[in-house]
Amino acid sequence: MSLAVLKSRALAGLSAPEVAVEVHLANGLPAFTLVGLPETEVKEARDRVRAALQNSGFEFPAKRITVNLAPADLPKESGRFDLPIALGILIASGQVEAKNLATHEFAGELSLSGELRPVRGTLAMCLAAAGSQRAFVLPAASADEAALVSGALILPARGLLEVCAHLTGAAPLAPHVPAVALRTIPLPDLAEVKGQLPAKRALEVAAAGGHSLLMSGPPGSGKSMLAQRLPGILPPMTEQEALESAAVHSLAGGFDTARWAQRPYQAPHHSASAPALVGGGGVPRPGEISLAHNGVLFLDELPEFARGVLEALREPLETGHIRVARAAKRSEFPARFQLVAAMNPCPCGWLGHGSGKCRCTPDQIARYRSKLSGPLLDRIDLLVDVPAVTEAEISTRGEGEVSATVRQRVVAARERQLARQGKPNALLNPDEIDLHCLPDCAGAMLLKQAMARLDLSARAYHRILKVARTIADLAGEEIVRGPHVAEAIQYRRGLNA
Repeated sequence: MSLAVLKSRALAGLSAPEVAVEVHLANGLPAFTLVGLPETEVKEARDRVRAALQNSGFEFPAKRITVNLAPADLPKESGRFDLPIALGILIASGQVEAKNLATHEFAGELSLSGELRPVRGTLAMCLAAAGSQRAFVLPAASADEAALVSGALILPARGLLEVCAHLTGAAPLAPHVPAVALRTIPLPDLAEVKGQLPAKRALEVAAAGGHSLLMSGPPGSGKSMLAQRLPGILPPMTEQEALESAAVHSLAGGFDTARWAQRPYQAPHHSASAPALVGGGGVPRPGEISLAHNGVLFLDELPEFARGVLEALREPLETGHIRVARAAKRSEFPARFQLVAAMNPCPCGWLGHGSGKCRCTPDQIARYRSKLSGPLLDRIDLLVDVPAVTEAEISTRGEGEVSATVRQRVVAARERQLARQGKPNALLNPDEIDLHCLPDCAGAMLLKQAMARLDLSARAYHRILKVARTIADLAGEEIVRGPHVAEAIQYRRGLNA
């Protein structure tokens, strides 16, 4: 046989379209041609495959070899096609007689000795291949990650010789048995934060409804500590959420199976660029907002981020996904993250501190705060002041609830939301807000007065109602009452106080 066709997978955003690896051997001067829009990493497979075949005891055919990666208009990247290309050459040259080739898919990078190395995006590929009813042959180091997809048949191999023995029937590969070490990684506890009871309450409200949160306060008041403790009070992830988050981290090449089903927490530095935050590159890869999918994105020193970087957050905050467009390729990534941000009240950070150390002029303070645009602030549900902690609060021991107690209330409130509308309150659309979040007479009167006095936008009006609905859920009440609306209004006044 001079032609061999094998199946593999490419990566296009979070999807993994099927790729047919066609290998043809013809008479003529020896040559090795790769076609099908391969990137540099794929073109380098020629040298890796040649060395791997020879070091594994096979003969590299002295013929004209043409490898076509179809479809031709889909860009191909990384070394995942080394294994199917090498197998195609062996089958086409008659050195390996494959059985049931159509029932398998292959992916793996070859070392020069013929060993298989792990590849990026294994989980995304297996998610796409789960419905094809084919067995997926992968490097053994990627098997645990791939086995997280329920129903997928994973055949791990350590090298090219093992795959060849499997295809000939001499030594079939054993299906992988998931052996994910789900160790419990302790998370920071909320009880470690001294004082700051109003800020802790705001953090609980944010966790219960999935709301975004901006904390403003002087240095050392505990803003970063509070943000780091948010994942510890969030509800557990569902299997679908865990798969989505793991698939995104797999695309970035940084997924750790030991952190399976744990809420991601991303905290990029304020010098991060817009592509680093939202995703990008010649072959688009997920950014920080996608890596925080179903988890927390913490932006410390918010005004220090570039204005364009912050404005790029506006669309994914509303839609829950991000489209990265480049000249040659467009990709879409999920970005349903919970934004938590922190900032100082003024350039020096000491505005409102009891020591009176702040010497910033009103004009300097206004310029500092103007780095955050009105449309961005309008998309943040809770704006909270975090004052400096007093000496009495620091010296107090044993005060404050532990994260486990707060999490129980958060989980109960989230279950009420899912039973009522099938989603967290933060994701309600205007029609659903009118249906589930309408306050009683006292609450409606308070909201009307707040709209007039605080000059709130229609978006802020809806966000107050969603936060009030969450506060009512935490209290176990079906009706949004005046006290719930009053508390929600206070969370819109953080930077104005």
